[in-house]
Amino acid sequence: MVRKIFQRILPFTSLVLFGLALWFLHHLLRNYHYSDILHQLSDIPGKAIGLAILFTLMSYVALVGYDLLAFRYIRKNLDLGKKSLTSFISYAFSNTIGHSLITGGSVRYRLYSLWGISGEDISKVVAFSAITFWMGVLTLGGLLFVAEPISLPIPLAIHHVSSRVFGCASLILLVAYFYLVIAKRKGSIVLFGWVWDIPSLPLVFGQMIVSSVDWIFSAAVLFVLLPPSSNLPFISYLGIYLLGTMLALISHVPAGLGVFESIVVLMLSPIYPASAILSALLGYRLFYSIVPLGVASGLFGLFEIFQGREWIKKWFSFWGNVVPRVAPPLFSFAVFLAGAILLFSGATPAVPARLHLLVNFLPLPIIEVSHFVGSLVGVGLLVLAIGLQRRLDAAYHLTAVLLGVGIAASLLKGFDFEEAIILSLMLGMLWSCRGFFYRQAVLWKESFTPGWIAAIVIVLAGSIWLGIFAHKHLDYSADLWWKFSLRGDAPRFLRASVGAIALLVVLMGSKLLQTAHPEPARPTPQDLEAVKGIVFEYPETSSQIALLGDKTLLFNENKTAFIMYGVQGRSWVSMGDPVGPDKEKGELIWQFREMADEHQGWPVFYEVGRANLSMYVDLGLALLKLGEEARVSLENFAMEGQGWKNQRHIISHLEKNGCAFEIIEPEKVSDFLPALKIISDEWLLGKKGKEKGFSLGFFSSDYLKNFPLGLVRENNRPVGFANILKGGGREEISVDLMRYTNDAPEGVMEYLFLKLMLWGAGEGFKWFNLGMAPLSGLENRALAPLWNKVGNFIFQHGENFFNFEGLRAFKEKFHPVWEPKYLAAPSTFRLPAIFANISSLISGGLKGIVSK
Repeated sequence: MVRKIFQRILPFTSLVLFGLALWFLHHLLRNYHYSDILHQLSDIPGKAIGLAILFTLMSYVALVGYDLLAFRYIRKNLDLGKKSLTSFISYAFSNTIGHSLITGGSVRYRLYSLWGISGEDISKVVAFSAITFWMGVLTLGGLLFVAEPISLPIPLAIHHVSSRVFGCASLILLVAYFYLVIAKRKGSIVLFGWVWDIPSLPLVFGQMIVSSVDWIFSAAVLFVLLPPSSNLPFISYLGIYLLGTMLALISHVPAGLGVFESIVVLMLSPIYPASAILSALLGYRLFYSIVPLGVASGLFGLFEIFQGREWIKKWFSFWGNVVPRVAPPLFSFAVFLAGAILLFSGATPAVPARLHLLVNFLPLPIIEVSHFVGSLVGVGLLVLAIGLQRRLDAAYHLTAVLLGVGIAASLLKGFDFEEAIILSLMLGMLWSCRGFFYRQAVLWKESFTPGWIAAIVIVLAGSIWLGIFAHKHLDYSADLWWKFSLRGDAPRFLRASVGAIALLVVLMGSKLLQTAHPEPARPTPQDLEAVKGIVFEYPETSSQIALLGDKTLLFNENKTAFIMYGVQGRSWVSMGDPVGPDKEKGELIWQFREMADEHQGWPVFYEVGRANLSMYVDLGLALLKLGEEARVSLENFAMEGQGWKNQRHIISHLEKNGCAFEIIEPEKVSDFLPALKIISDEWLLGKKGKEKGFSLGFFSSDYLKNFPLGLVRENNRPVGFANILKGGGREEISVDLMRYTNDAPEGVMEYLFLKLMLWGAGEGFKWFNLGMAPLSGLENRALAPLWNKVGNFIFQHGENFFNFEGLRAFKEKFHPVWEPKYLAAPSTFRLPAIFANISSLISGGLKGIVSK
C-alpha cells in the first residue's frame, strides 16, 4: 500500500517542484525581457560553441567507459562498437528524458539482450554504471565541498556548514566503499537474492576516474557558454554545477527541467546577468541533450529508410533486430517533443520579417487560425505519444495527420521553416516504420499513468510560463483577448493557451470518467460457454484447462480470443499464451499488461512458447527458460523397432494379466464419475497431498464432462483413467488429469499413454503432448546465466523434493521432440516473489507449498 501511494504521489511531487522552479526563474528574471535572452544567445562566440561541442563529445566518450568497466566487472566480452552504440543511445535518452535507470536501463536491456547478454548480467551492468555515476559525485563533491564550501543564497537554506557536511558525508561513503572492496576482496555479497561479486581495486579506481572525467567535461559544456569572468574559477563553478545537477535528480522532474536552471541562475546571478546565464543554459541543453538525442534517433531512422540498400544493410546489420524493439518508445518521445515544440513556438513571438512576408500572401485570419491550431496540435501530440509507446495503429495514423497539420500550421502562422523541417523529418521517419504499430486497439480506452500526466502538465505549464515571460512587458486587459493584428503575438498566445488548456481538460476529464478495469473474478457459465467455442477449435490442447473455471478470463472485444490468468500478491499470471486467432494475440497481451499496471501488479506470462516471444519483449519483459515440453509424433506411429521393445512388452504383459483399454465418450462420462471419484481420492491419499490447480487439472465433475476419457480396467475393474484433450484440426491430443488406484498394476500409466498414442494415430492426430518437464534443457556452462545454472542444479540434485530428472526420463521413453517453454516477467529482481506467487496459485496457497 505504501509503495502504491508513493508511486501515485511522486509524479505530482515533481509537478510541485517544477512549479517552484518556474516561480524562482520568474522572480530572478523579473528585470529581463525575452529579447535580452535571445540577444545573449546570439552573442555566444563561435569558439565557445565549438568548445561546447568538443566537451560534449568527450563527455559521451567518458560515458562509454561506464559500460566498458561494467563488462569487465561481469567478465563478459562484447564488441567495442556494440558497447559504444548502446552507451551513446542510452545516455542520449537519459540525459534528455531523465530517469536514467529506467530510460537508459531499458535501452541497455533491449540492445544487450539481443547480443546474447542475460537479463541478470544486464541488470548488473546497469547497477554498476549507476554506482560509477555516483563515484564521480562522491569524489568531486566530497573534495570540493570540504576544501571550498559554497556560499549559497538564503532561499536554498544551505550554508557553509551544510555544504561542508555534505562533502564529509560524501568522503565517508567513498571510504566505506573502498573498505568494503578491500575487506571482501575477491568475495561477494547477496542482494535481491543474487550474488554480486566485489569489484577489484583497479576497477574501483577506474570508476572514480571515468566518472570524475565525465562530470568535469559535462560541466565544461555549460562553463564555456557563459560569458568570460575572472570572478568564477572553474573549480568554484564545478561545485555549483554538481549541486544543481544533484538537486535536479532528487526532484524527479524529467531531466531536471527548470530545477537545474533555477539553481544555476540563482547561484550565478551575482556574477552574470540572469539573461546571459539562461541563454547559456539553453545552449547547454541544446548541445548536451537535444543534439545527441537527435543523432541517436536519426541513426535508427536512416536504417529504416535505407534498409533496402545492401551496403546500408551490411553497415547496420547488427541493428536489424534492434529497431523493431526501440522504434515505438523512440517515436513516442519524438512525438512528445514535437508537441512541446509546437506549444513553445506558440508561446513565443514570431519573427517580424517573416510575418511581414506572409501577410503579402495570406489574410490575417489564416495566420490567427494557424497559430491557434498549432497549439491544439501540440496538445494532441502530447496525448498521442502514449499511444505510440503502446504500438496503437490508431495513434500512428492520428499522429501522422497531426504532424502534417503541424507542418502546415508552422509555415502559415509565422513561416517557422525550421520547426516545419523538424516535424517533416519526424513524419518521414514515422511513415517508414508503419509495421511497428500493429495493435488494433481503441485509442480512447488507453489509460494514462500519473507520470505521463505529470509530463504533459509540465510541458504545458512550461509553455505558458514562457509565453508570460516573453510578453510580460504588455499590460494585460480584457480587450487584449480580442485584439487581432499582425503584431498581436500576446493575444494569439493567450487564445492558444486557453484552447490548449481546454482541450487537455476535456481529454483528461473524459479519461477520468472511463470505467476502470474490473477486479479479477471467476468466469460465469456464459464465459465458459464462450471458451468452449474457442478452445475446441484451437490446435494447442493446453488451452482447454480454461474450462476448469479456476482462472479469470480476459476476452477480446468479439470474444474470439482470451487470456486465462490468476492473481497472487502483485503477480498477475497468464497461464500460457493468449488463446485464439494470431491477429488478436498482440492486443490481448497489451490489454493484460495495462490491466496489471492499473492495479500496480506485475504482468507475468507462464509456460509460453516461442511463437509469441517477440510480443513479450515488446512489453519490456525478461524471458527465462522454464523447461521443455515433450511431443510425440503420431504420424506413422506403430511402436516398431528395437527402440520400442520395452513399450511393446508393457502392453503385452498388462493385457495378459487382464488389463484392457477403452474410450469413454463425453456424453457417457457422467455414468462413470462415482467410480472415477473413488480412484481419484485413493490416488490423492497415496500422494499425501491435495488437489492442485491453475496449470494442472483437478477432479471436477463439470470439467470432466467436457472430454472423452481413456479408461484402464483390470479384470473389468476400473484402476486408472485420464481425460483426453483433443486439439482443433487434429493437431494434437494430450491428457490432463491422470489418476490410478494404489493396487493398480505396475506400468499402468505408461500403458495408458501408449494406448492413447495408438488410438490418436488411428484417429489422424499429428502429435501426442506429454506436457512439460520443468527445468529440463537448461545449460550449465561457464557463461550460462545464473538462472540456467541454478535450474540445472535443482534438476540434477533435487530429486528428493521434485523428481524433475525422473520426470524427464519417464517422458524420454516415448522418443519425443522437445520444445522450450518460457516465463516472461517484468524484472529478474522480482523472480523470487513471482515464483512464490506462481507456486501459491498452483498449490492453492502457502499451505500447499509447505506441505509439498
